[in-house]
Amino acid sequence: MSSSTSSSAALRIVPATPDRWDDFETLFGPRGASSGCWCMFLRVRRAEWEKGKGEGNRLAIKHLIEAGEVPGLLAYDGDEAVGWCSIAPRAAFPGLGTSRILKPVDDRPVWSIHCFFIRRSHRGTGVSQALLHAACDFARARGAEVVEGYPVDPAPGRYPAAYAWHGFASAFRKAGFTECLRRSDTRPIMRRSLAGG
Repeated sequence: MSSSTSSSAALRIVPATPDRWDDFETLFGPRGASSGCWCMFLRVRRAEWEKGKGEGNRLAIKHLIEAGEVPGLLAYDGDEAVGWCSIAPRAAFPGLGTSRILKPVDDRPVWSIHCFFIRRSHRGTGVSQALLHAACDFARARGAEVVEGYPVDPAPGRYPAAYAWHGFASAFRKAGFTECLRRSDTRPIMRRSLAGG
């Protein structure tokens, strides 16, 4: 996959494959990015996610990666992993189907981006936007026609990074996504068509 560029540095964005597990684990840290999640929220039912918080979720995502499934992309600044973005067909996230505000818009076979984790030192530098572009390229290469995201669109003012793991609507807009539905004041469903390159 070609490199993407943030506003502060050239980034290399690549699939999370077994040989990059150590980098993924280091990026997520002992808390698994947030409260022992390890990007398993929405990949499993809520009860299973709660039960797996911490080590269970870490082993679950490790199993996915080691089995050859690519659950997302890693952004590198030099040799250091500084960002993560989940990307997969929507069917890989059963938790989306049980959400009142994120249930399917229609029956189109979309791919979904539902999670970001950016190293604190690189937040606000364009890493998430670079990951969005790379995720669309990744999905297109695998036959996707539409990519969907579920960002937050908060009122003006500072929004806690801990609650922004879905990404911000502003970054999605800059990456060519448009809003297609909003069932919540602050949670639009946004899509980008991949037709035509």
